[in-house]
Amino acid sequence: MIKINNAQYKISDYKTFSIPELTIQSRDSWAFVGSNGSGKSILVKALAGNLLKLSGEFTNQFTKIETLSFELLQKMVDDEWKRNNSDMVSDGEDDTGLTTAQVIEENCQDSLLCQQLAKQFDIEPLLQKRFKYLSTGETRKTLLCRTLMSSPELLILDEPFDGLDVASRQQLGLLLSQLSQQGITLIVVLNRFNDIPDFIENVGVIAECQLIKTGKRQELLQDQVIEQLRTLESLQNIHLPDTDEFPATLSDELPRVILRHGYVQYNEKPIINDLNWQVNAHENWQIVGPNGAGKSTLLSLITGDHPQGYCNDLTLFGYKRGSGETIWDIKKHIGYVSSSFHLDYRVSSSVKNVLLSGYYDSIGIYCTTSDKQNKLADEWLSLLNLTKQANQPFQSLSWGQQRLVLIARALVKHPTLLILDEPLQGLDQLNRELVKGWIDLLIKKGHSQLLFVSHHAEDAPNCITHRLTFVRSNDEGYRYCLDEVSNK
Repeated sequence: MIKINNAQYKISDYKTFSIPELTIQSRDSWAFVGSNGSGKSILVKALAGNLLKLSGEFTNQFTKIETLSFELLQKMVDDEWKRNNSDMVSDGEDDTGLTTAQVIEENCQDSLLCQQLAKQFDIEPLLQKRFKYLSTGETRKTLLCRTLMSSPELLILDEPFDGLDVASRQQLGLLLSQLSQQGITLIVVLNRFNDIPDFIENVGVIAECQLIKTGKRQELLQDQVIEQLRTLESLQNIHLPDTDEFPATLSDELPRVILRHGYVQYNEKPIINDLNWQVNAHENWQIVGPNGAGKSTLLSLITGDHPQGYCNDLTLFGYKRGSGETIWDIKKHIGYVSSSFHLDYRVSSSVKNVLLSGYYDSIGIYCTTSDKQNKLADEWLSLLNLTKQANQPFQSLSWGQQRLVLIARALVKHPTLLILDEPLQGLDQLNRELVKGWIDLLIKKGHSQLLFVSHHAEDAPNCITHRLTFVRSNDEGYRYCLDEVSNK
């Protein structure tokens, strides 16, 4: 069991995390829910015994503890990035990175168990694929398999459902239920009350770096639902800061995106195959499909970040790709957020400078910003409730706070095309509603339109007018359905 009494944990020189009382028995199932910046990741470290305790009592009788978090995912991506950009590679060596199987078995060599777990998570065909080429959802499944390889007594999962499509979330919930029935003590840390699996018996609520309430699931959720409904009412009066200057106005007759017979392949296997797609002015598209279908790949063609973009018949804002346009001609019309962009934002920069970089489509700030840009950035910080953190390092924010800042960065210039790839991943319910409100407000202003990817149907903002769906076909590829959304 774990037993905690009046414990204070050190977060920084001026900040602590408090757990007044908590008892977790063997075979218990717990969900801890909190908003962004409330201290969820700190709780994970405290329960795992990886946080400095200043006072109080902490007893932990579990000997095999495993944790899975966004931070672990970020570290593994960083490790792969460093490996592929280091002097460890011999001359002439083709550094292709670790395979999915190697990642799963890195700490526990058991190929049979690896195969069994991969089959359970439906990633068996990916075992020999390079880890760095996996989609967000595939990466999440891989790390879950890796975590289960050591058969832990206590399993702590920080936001395990984010980045997974509907089928994968249901699959994971079923697997976690089975693990609980097998006697594993389970703790899931979430920002969505709706993500609490049905089998969970106990719930705790975290706020302002304190565990403020614990109890049986049904009693506690009834209290919290009432509080959420009251808080959501305050979101009706939100306003967006203005922009520094709008990009050059494009004619309504000019399609924003034209892709003819789109084709992308990896290792001679087509990921996107013969996709014909046109985005006209004032159309707002939702792009849906299972993990690994190619949704993020499609968006990377548009943003200019995919090398095979120049092999395609692609026209953006009237510029045919490869006709002499610069990447900056394209990016000045685009605001962009994705999970991979978040993982790659490694520059040491202040929170305010990350926001300001949205005006220049850069990672960091390398020129003098105007007084108006600084004033507008301050307005965004106030909207984000991060004014006090303006000059702090971006990496010092919680994962959810970082995501909010990057979303605001994409919005600051009111771009012609706002491209959001799983933007709400890692956000609690209130912040998801807040961001959806921002998107709808921006679209109503009439200068921007949207390309939106999310596995959660309820995450789509009200402005969606069209839908592009990736549908699995019999030959293990995908076909594409393009529909107008008449009734959201």
